[in-house]
Amino acid sequence: MSVKHPIIAITGSSGAGTTSVSRTFEQIFRREGVKAAFVEGDAFHRYNREEMKQKMAEAAARGDHHLSHFGPENNLFEELEALFREYAQHGCGRTRKYLHNDEEAIPYDQPPGTFTAWEELAADTDLLFYEGLHGAVVTEAVSIASHVDLLIGVVPVINLEWIQKLHRDRTARGYTTEAVTKTILRRMHDYVHYICPQFSRTHINFQRVPVVDTSNPFVARHIPAPDESMLVIRFANPRGIDFPYLLSMLHDSFMSRPNTIVCPGGKMDLAMQLIFTPMIWRLTDRRKQALGRA
Repeated sequence: MSVKHPIIAITGSSGAGTTSVSRTFEQIFRREGVKAAFVEGDAFHRYNREEMKQKMAEAAARGDHHLSHFGPENNLFEELEALFREYAQHGCGRTRKYLHNDEEAIPYDQPPGTFTAWEELAADTDLLFYEGLHGAVVTEAVSIASHVDLLIGVVPVINLEWIQKLHRDRTARGYTTEAVTKTILRRMHDYVHYICPQFSRTHINFQRVPVVDTSNPFVARHIPAPDESMLVIRFANPRGIDFPYLLSMLHDSFMSRPNTIVCPGGKMDLAMQLIFTPMIWRLTDRRKQALGRA
């Protein structure tokens, strides 16, 4: 963690909705004049798309059907921790981009499924903002979570997460339902061991819970709309959180536990604006004070 160079991390599984949450933070940064260094978790996968296909084929030939992007074998955890450590100490570091599709790849004149070259982060940023799978990972070799000043988990209930992943991968990436289902099954071991434990280390979790039938996510025609769900917001440390204010602003909300607010799913953006704007103020004010003393 760092006063001069704070780090915010959004962590969540594939299809959880972390990208949508990131857009809300972009709005806050733009409104508050915060210059952020953006880091995508996919940039720290170990293999490009073709290399990963080859690794999965080799693993399957050995009888291993659990190789996935969720586990340590296929990610650069040490490099990600090194980036967080270097940024926290000096406000610098290296990252790259993973090009998911043609739209992202064309500006770089590269095929989709490849990485751009490593580049230095922009100079003189106010904070680092990470969005991806592993912002709160801790293993025997690394403790990425320990470097983050504000850790946020995005965790829809599992059937909703699968529905969102199925719809995204079919519409945006052209995969079949069978292919996406196979990916979900293959990732389950690493999901349990490397994704779920992160949400016990986060400072705040946002969990969307549908109030419509999602019993069989593999045949669902539509993603439940925000207004067809409730949002569970859990604070690891409720000290300093103005719950009466949040309840007054988030109409039809209530507290289910001393550290948990439940509000209509359509108010997720408002809830994040209300909760995170003062937190970002505190991080940037502390940074200015620390730099002023330097």
